[in-house]
Amino acid sequence: MASELGFEKPILELKNKINELRTFTEEKEIDLSDEISKLEKRLQQLEKDIYGNLQPWERVQIARHSERPTTLDYIEHLFTDFLEMHGDRLYGDDAAIVGGIAKYRGRPITVIGHQRGKDTKENIRRNFGMPHPEGYRKALRLMKQAEKFNRPIICFIDTKGAYPGKAAEERGQSEAIARNLLEMAGFTVPVICIVIGEGGSGGALALGVGDHIHMLENSTYSVISPEGAAALLWKDASLAQRAAESMKITAPDLKELGIIDHIIREVKGGAHRDVKQQAEEIDRVLGNSLDVLSTLSKEDLVEKRYQKYKKIGQYTFENDIIPIK
Repeated sequence: MASELGFEKPILELKNKINELRTFTEEKEIDLSDEISKLEKRLQQLEKDIYGNLQPWERVQIARHSERPTTLDYIEHLFTDFLEMHGDRLYGDDAAIVGGIAKYRGRPITVIGHQRGKDTKENIRRNFGMPHPEGYRKALRLMKQAEKFNRPIICFIDTKGAYPGKAAEERGQSEAIARNLLEMAGFTVPVICIVIGEGGSGGALALGVGDHIHMLENSTYSVISPEGAAALLWKDASLAQRAAESMKITAPDLKELGIIDHIIREVKGGAHRDVKQQAEEIDRVLGNSLDVLSTLSKEDLVEKRYQKYKKIGQYTFENDIIPIK
């Protein structure tokens, strides 16, 4: 059973009570079915109330859950014949980004995504899902290969951000991210991006320039983490919850702002509750998205992508707010 988050404590307590009554019924052979039925109805309503009214900080907690499915988990459930490729042909291989070729519904595609670990040892090997420049250059190499062979590109986004260490900067971290943004804007094959956990800063944007951008219901997408924003704005990282509520980083907020195209429904309690079912939810949206984009010509793909990003945001001019046209 997945570990519970703080706001889920009432649900856990009620589940434990139901289990205790079931155990008591079996051991003492006393019929408590009516009491159990009433508690189960209460549980259903409680889950509906809590999961149906999640606050931004609670969604952040779910997005960061240690058992949340990763890129490789979804690759296993969504694609066949996955062949992982390694290295950027310049420096080395970065395990924080995985990618390769696979088949989706029988069609060859290229799939790339951030990859976190499931335990301490794997997290260290994958640098906690924070890529170095060679990770982004590996991703770009695979995307260029996809364009050469006319394969759609599917990107899974899940990172706190690009690794900010000295070595990464020495090897051109900012240039690697900027290069990806530039190149992805002009690809002539469909590019579909799905935020499956945290979408943090330029580390996420480097895989985030697509024709369609989708987000799991409890994922986040932002230029900075709530802790980072709180530290900059109020000199106190402990005010992260306040920052999360102000930043508009959740899927519903970003859909309203026109940043993303579709919110993918999550399993009750979060994607970590049932990876297989969550993959099925992604499959429906991904399949529809790919069908739509596959009907467009190369020229139309690039033009629509240009128009998509041109419409995002607002300019301020002489104290008036003017939407980008």
